[in-house]
Order: sequence, then structure tokens, then C-alpha cells
Amino acid sequence: MPTQTKENYLKALYYLHQRSAEISITDLGKQMDVSKPTVNAMIKKLQEQGWVTYLKYKPIRLTKQGLTQAAFIIRKHRLSEMFLKQVMGFGWEEVHDMAEEMEHLKSDSFFNRMDEILGFPTVDPHGSPIPDKDGNFVKPEYKLLSQIEPGNTVVLKALRESSTDFLMYLNKKEINLGLEITVLHLEPFDKTMSVSYGEHTDVVLSQAVCNKLLVLEQA
Repeated sequence: MPTQTKENYLKALYYLHQRSAEISITDLGKQMDVSKPTVNAMIKKLQEQGWVTYLKYKPIRLTKQGLTQAAFIIRKHRLSEMFLKQVMGFGWEEVHDMAEEMEHLKSDSFFNRMDEILGFPTVDPHGSPIPDKDGNFVKPEYKLLSQIEPGNTVVLKALRESSTDFLMYLNKKEINLGLEITVLHLEPFDKTMSVSYGEHTDVVLSQAVCNKLLVLEQA
């Protein structure tokens, strides 16, 4: 099977691994939108690579080698997104699909040079951590905006979701990373929040939106 397909499966396994070390065939099939027989065939290929361990009717487990390899793919993707935004001027809602293509390039020196040009960033345009060239990264401890009490001011540091529709919504609201947000009021009935930021003095955000914004409380 093409290397690109294997890498896409490996990346999906990595994201599922963030939720649980034990991954089911069903969960991976849903993540990749393919049938169980298709998943089974690929898992055998990944096991041959030494990236996963799997026994029939047992959970899939990523090996240390598999985790490292997946981190390298994610590093290339997130560096590409940052390069496309910072150097080439694309919007944060435009970069994902292009980075999906770039992440499969095999030149380590290309991405190391990209990293250097960018000044060795630790996060991508959506605030997700970028693994270093050894596959290591630090996952910051942020809170959801929905967890912040009224009267407090926070800084938006990252997003839990970076779909195009959500990013376009944030663009319309003029919400971006680094923005200082003050929580004015929490509606007890539906958990909507009234907030202020920049020149916006009273903006209502749904609970669904607040649950996707990762923030750092001001000291």
C-alpha cells in the first residue's frame, strides 16, 4: 500500500492514542471512514513496520517506534501550516489541506530548514504543539473558556477544533490566538457566555464554541 496511506493511518492512531492507549478496530475504522476488513488489512501492514502490536479481538497498541514516527508526521504537518501562514500569508482556515500534502515529503533537512526559518516555533497556527526533530513536545495545560468564571480575563492560546467552518466563524467574530478575553456573564440556563475583547464590548458565545477555545488565565 502507498506510504501516504500508511502514514495517514498512523496519524489517526496517534490522535486516538491521545484518548486511550488501547484502540479498537471499530474506532480506527470510524476515524478513517473505512470498513473493518480494510482496517484489518492495514493494521497487518503497520505491524510489519513495527509501528503497532495487534492480536485478533484485542486492542491495537502503538509501539514506541510507531509513536515516534507519528510524531514526525505531525511535526511536518504543523510546521507546514505555520510556514504557509507566517511566510506565505495564507489564513489559518486555508492551511490544513495543503499541509496534508506537504507532510508526506521525505526530506528531513527540508523541514529542519523550515523550522529554522520560522524561528523554531513550538505551536502551529491553531495553537497545537509542534514536536521537535526528536519527536518530543510539551503539551501545555490550558483551560476551556467554558470553565472560566465571570470577571476573569484570559488569553486565547489554542483551539480544540480547527475545522474550516469553525475557523471561518472565529474570523467573523475577529477571534484569534493571543486575544485577551474577559468573561462578563454566564447564562445558567444554556451556559452561553457574554464576553468582551478588543473593540467588542458584549459578544455572546455558545457553550459549544466556549468548549473549543483553550485559554490561559491571566496572573
